[in-house]
Amino acid sequence: MSKAQTLSAADRTRLEALIGHAFAEKERLDRALTHASARTQKGGNYERLEFLGDRVLGLCVAELLFRTFGAATEGELSVRLNQLVSADTCAEVADELGLHLFIRTGADVKKLTGKRMMNVRADVVESLIAAIYLDGGLEVARRFILKFWEKRAARADGARRDAKTELQEWSHAKFGITPIYRVEERTGPDHDPRFTVTVEVSGVKPETGIERSKRAAEQVAATRMLEREGIWQKSSAGN
Repeated sequence: MSKAQTLSAADRTRLEALIGHAFAEKERLDRALTHASARTQKGGNYERLEFLGDRVLGLCVAELLFRTFGAATEGELSVRLNQLVSADTCAEVADELGLHLFIRTGADVKKLTGKRMMNVRADVVESLIAAIYLDGGLEVARRFILKFWEKRAARADGARRDAKTELQEWSHAKFGITPIYRVEERTGPDHDPRFTVTVEVSGVKPETGIERSKRAAEQVAATRMLEREGIWQKSSAGN
């Protein structure tokens, strides 16, 4: 990441080419790339832009999914949306653009590692989307988003990952709550146990899974609930 300084004309031109938009107000691009640690008095940092960019991204990706997956249920669309606007995905886009070469930071940011560093990269992508939206309008922002999200949205495995993760995201999106898992029974000898686990989401019927480990039983229960609620298509192999 770069030191706290205004983007050079050459860097700005290079980044605008990557983005696909030449900014009418160059200060917007500078601000979108300025972390709070830079402590600049002119232009501020990207935090307010990040707030707006998150909403613009959500709208455009939701529209993309609605158009692309015409037979998908609301639950499946919600799971896909949550995955595509996640910090992980936004950080991937930041890396694809090479934004770490342009972010303006102070010395404090050097202490950030792991997930917090990933969040910085993700936040900058959202702030950049807001800057594009404010400078060029919704169509320009949508064009940028489609360039980097359309291929990700079209992936065949986009709605089928870890069952517990999928169920939690769906439950949060639909009800604002976290699923509860409860071990109902443990049977069998120590070398070949069987765990019966129930998953509960307030507002829907519970589901049960039976497997050789607690975690595997949780996965089975979560999968059954996802399939029953129409979020996942039923596996031909069954569970």
